Amino acid sequence: MADTQLAHMVYFTLNNGSPEAIQTMVDACHKYLKDHPGVVYFSAGQRGPEFQREVNNQEFHVALNVVFDSKESHDIYQTAPDHLKFIEENKASWAKVQVCDSYVTS
Repeated sequence: MADTQLAHMVYFTLNNGSPEAIQTMVDACHKYLKDHPGVVYFSAGQRGPEFQREVNNQEFHVALNVVFDSKESHDIYQTAPDHLKFIEENKASWAKVQVCDSYVTS
C-alpha cells in the first residue's frame, strides 16, 4: 500500500452539546491538529442537524477528517506533541469518541 493514503475520521460526542462547546471543540481541532507533516486534507466542523435521514448518524457533535499521505505519517501524528496536547486539554469534554481509519485512494 505504498501510495495509499490513510483517512482518519473522528466523531466526538460532547458532554455539553451547546453551540459554544461545539465551537470550542472545532477551534481546538483547528489549533492542534491541522498542520502536521503528511496531512493532505484536513477539516473539522459540527454535525449538520438538518441531515435527518434514517442512515444519518445523529449521535455526535463534531467531526474531524484528516487524510494522511501514508500510514507512517498517521502513526507519527498519534504521538506528536500537539496531538497529545489536544487530547489532554479536551478529553474531559468528551462523552464518546468514535474513530474510523481507512485506506483510501483518489
